[in-house]
Amino acid sequence: MQNVISLALPFFGLILLGFGAGKIKNLPEAGLSWMNFFVIYLALPALFFRLLSETPIEELANASYITATTFTTYIVFAISFCIGVVATRGNIGESTILGIAGAYSNIGYMGPGLTLAVLGEQATVPTALILAFDNALMFILAPLMMALAGTEEESILGTLKKIVVRIFTHPFILATIAGVFAAALEVKPPQAIDTLLRYLSNAAAPCALFAMGVSIALRPIGRIPLELPLVLGVKLLLHPILIFLLLTWLGGFNPNWIATAVLMSCLPPATNVFVIAQQYGTYVQRASSFVLIGTALSIVTVTGFIWALTSGFLPTGG
Repeated sequence: MQNVISLALPFFGLILLGFGAGKIKNLPEAGLSWMNFFVIYLALPALFFRLLSETPIEELANASYITATTFTTYIVFAISFCIGVVATRGNIGESTILGIAGAYSNIGYMGPGLTLAVLGEQATVPTALILAFDNALMFILAPLMMALAGTEEESILGTLKKIVVRIFTHPFILATIAGVFAAALEVKPPQAIDTLLRYLSNAAAPCALFAMGVSIALRPIGRIPLELPLVLGVKLLLHPILIFLLLTWLGGFNPNWIATAVLMSCLPPATNVFVIAQQYGTYVQRASSFVLIGTALSIVTVTGFIWALTSGFLPTGG
């Protein structure tokens, strides 16, 4: 258990430091813009590109793993959406935000820091694949469901164009694609560029976690809806359990890849849940509650899953 605490404490400690800084220093949220830009457009893409480009190409073309993890994310979205339909009496827009809250893990800011800390660099490939395809899934589901709800004013063609643009201009996805191509062509960057990428990579996890803590501190906690415990139960417990059961049932996956999928899926709702709610003017204050309370509860649940994986309680075949 001491080993588990040693892994979890620095990870959540950075978030708590950011949260404390956000509460102590009364700074506007706009002050985080450059930090978020650095994390999303430079540090994390550099991490994915550097590590993926050094990976044998045959490890990257794992369609069954991508299909299984993305399908599970879609299933928990559907479950949370159905909870939302009942709770909101059929409001499609609000139910969509609930579906996203129950399925969209904080894989960008928290994912790489957690998986690499617990499993090492062997978790890089599955982390990048889940991050790229789960993000793509949410970029597809959010505008399509909001168009169905009538909150998206663009035409179907305009919505589809927006989806394609968002997917293929997202820095995480672009870095993943570039890393795959570099691995396939066995391209090695010059020493100076490689050193720069390494500097950026080393800054990715601490900056992302600290910035996330500040972001949570600066956002108000809204009204706590009755459906919150159910949806957070889906996100923090059901999602990782389903993905573990599916991958072990299918078999043939590297134990570290199964453990990576479990860790990525047990993360709390992404801060993007609030951003998407704000973008469509739907369920905004309550979405903030999901992110804040989900992150607080994840200190217990994520630590529990780290223990379950490292102790063999959830056997991954390793």
